[in-house]
Amino acid sequence: MFEEILSRIGACLKKYNLPYMIIGGQAVLLYGEPRLTRDIDITLGINIDRLNDILAVVKELSLKPIPKEIESFVKQTMVLPAIDEATGIRIDFIFSFTQYELEAIRRARNINIMGQEVAFASPEDLIVHKIFAGRPRDLEDVKSVIIKNKDGVCCKNPNISQ
Repeated sequence: MFEEILSRIGACLKKYNLPYMIIGGQAVLLYGEPRLTRDIDITLGINIDRLNDILAVVKELSLKPIPKEIESFVKQTMVLPAIDEATGIRIDFIFSFTQYELEAIRRARNINIMGQEVAFASPEDLIVHKIFAGRPRDLEDVKSVIIKNKDGVCCKNPNISQ
C-alpha cells in the first residue's frame, strides 16, 4: 500500500520537476527499526509560490487536500496536508527552501520502489530532522537509525527494494 503511493508520488514529483525528499516515519522504516506509521512526510525544495504545482500533483495523485482554505492554511503552516481516501494515508507536502534543506534534498538517496526512483533523506539528514523535532518518538527513531547504520552502511529494509 505505502510502496504504491510512494512510487506514484516519486513519479509525479519528477514529472513536475519538483525537488523533494521523503522524511519522517517512512524514512525511518528504510534506515531504522520497523514501526507503525500512517503517513508520508515530504520535504519540498520550493516556496509556496509553487503551490499551484503541488495542487496539480495532489489532483493527479487523486489525493484530497485536507484544509478548506488551502492557500491561507499553507501560508500559515508551510504544509499542505492531503489524504488518499482509498487507503486513509495522509501525505504532508512541506514547503521548505532553506539552504540546509535544499542541500539535504541534493544529498537524498534514490531508492527504487516498484520500478520508480523515490528520493529519501539520507540517514544523516533524517537524524538532523528528528533531533530538531525533538519529540520522544523522534529521539527513539534517531537511536534506531544510528544503531542500524553504525557502520556507515544503509541497512536494507525487506519491505522496500533498493
